[in-house]
Amino acid sequence: MQSQPIRAALISVYYKDQLEPLVALLKAHGVQLYSTGGTQKFLEEQGAEVTSVESLTGFPAVFGGRVKTLHPKVFGGILHRRHEPGDLAEAAQHEIPPIDLVIVDLYPFEETVAAGAPEADIIEKIDIGGISLLRAAAKNYRDVLVVSSRDQYTAVTELLTEKNGATDLEDRRNYAAAAFQATSHYDTQIFSYLSQDTTLAGQALKISQTPATPLRYGENPHQAGTFYGDLGALFDQLHGKQLSYNNLVDVDAAVALMAEFTDGQPACAILKHTNACGVAQAATLQEAYLSALACDPVSAFGGVIIVNKPVDEATATELNKLFFEVLIAPEYEPTALPLLQSKKNRVLLRQKPVAFPAKQVKTLLNGFIEQDADRQAETAADFKVVTQSAPTAEEVEALVFAAKICKHTKSNTIVLAKAGQLLASGVGQTSRVDALKQAIEKAHAFGFDLHGAVMASDAFFPFPDCVEIAGGAGIRAVVQPGGSIKDKDSIEACDQRGMAMVMTGVRHFKH
Repeated sequence: MQSQPIRAALISVYYKDQLEPLVALLKAHGVQLYSTGGTQKFLEEQGAEVTSVESLTGFPAVFGGRVKTLHPKVFGGILHRRHEPGDLAEAAQHEIPPIDLVIVDLYPFEETVAAGAPEADIIEKIDIGGISLLRAAAKNYRDVLVVSSRDQYTAVTELLTEKNGATDLEDRRNYAAAAFQATSHYDTQIFSYLSQDTTLAGQALKISQTPATPLRYGENPHQAGTFYGDLGALFDQLHGKQLSYNNLVDVDAAVALMAEFTDGQPACAILKHTNACGVAQAATLQEAYLSALACDPVSAFGGVIIVNKPVDEATATELNKLFFEVLIAPEYEPTALPLLQSKKNRVLLRQKPVAFPAKQVKTLLNGFIEQDADRQAETAADFKVVTQSAPTAEEVEALVFAAKICKHTKSNTIVLAKAGQLLASGVGQTSRVDALKQAIEKAHAFGFDLHGAVMASDAFFPFPDCVEIAGGAGIRAVVQPGGSIKDKDSIEACDQRGMAMVMTGVRHFKH
């Protein structure tokens, strides 16, 4: 197992919390400690005897501390191979003592960027000596143990306690891999920051996300699944089982859809397999939920529900009558939470405000594709009336509402709605006509009268057939992107039936 005792350690860390037990253990084993600046002061306050790096190298820190550890006596102590007679002879010739343990974390570059600090401050958080020390120690893991994060302090303390101040090759290799993960993530964040608005932007795809959360399984039980990212930054999970792969996909779709409803009016959406099967706005959250549920109570079973207002007791009472997988809300009133927690596995999430990535990435073939997130949202001001009849104020409100839902529904899609309520949608069809027929059939199945309702399409109508079918069902107004060479055929079909049509000039395919 190539057990290696630790005789000397270099410790230079930005974050010093949780380090005390490890320092105490190293002291107890008589480990020679080397350190710099604030870390040296911290170690000495713990009663440790410390040799400064300046004393080791015979050279002071220079350039405001930018150069402290970059010296052959430091890197030679880490990198020389203990099993190579030539390396040992050179180390003795140049009086380079071995360093068997390196404990280094990196300047908080990512956190400094996230805090919106000035560029000069951000640049100073690009670690040079620290990242070099980690790479050197990780490269020579045959002889050196590297600790690259304060999250490892407890585990390393336990390891060294168990093995009486020594480590095995397997231990050192594992920690070396973790160090390279830390350095690669760090470099990715620096590249992402510096490449903004440069010729390098868009020329390379570099993604590094932590932490990793293993899922019960992927889309199906025979598929493994992992989520990479910080769910805790977005949600507090107040109740229920661990989120699954499919839960997360639906939660993502739900959060994206509800982000469209920012006018302050209570709103509720119910999703199944990433598509909305119920969406409504109303004067109260309870009314919004009941209206959303009425759209398709069959599909709502086992779905994901999201609301944009705190869940009150009245709404919770109604929600508690339905089996659903996940509920997402900005807050839960104290009297509502116990009602909703009555089902053991029901997941309750409290959503926090967070900025979402501007880019979307997915695997494809033997690579990846990236695109800008679809942040375009059309309002009444974007509507261009192209028919003889203009929509009424109520119809305009319904068209805006329908267009929001249409944007977040799988193509080909047709959305049928009235102001403040989704009536039905046809989703993911290979034909827009089929999508419309599906929507009409579902609306009728759940008792909705489509006379006076509106229709939204995610892309243009290449033929007038959809308008003709919609008009026959009682639809009175249509919103669509336009752009077909046969737009005039659909416009004429609307005019013949006294329907209003507006065009937005913006297509919202979703695959």
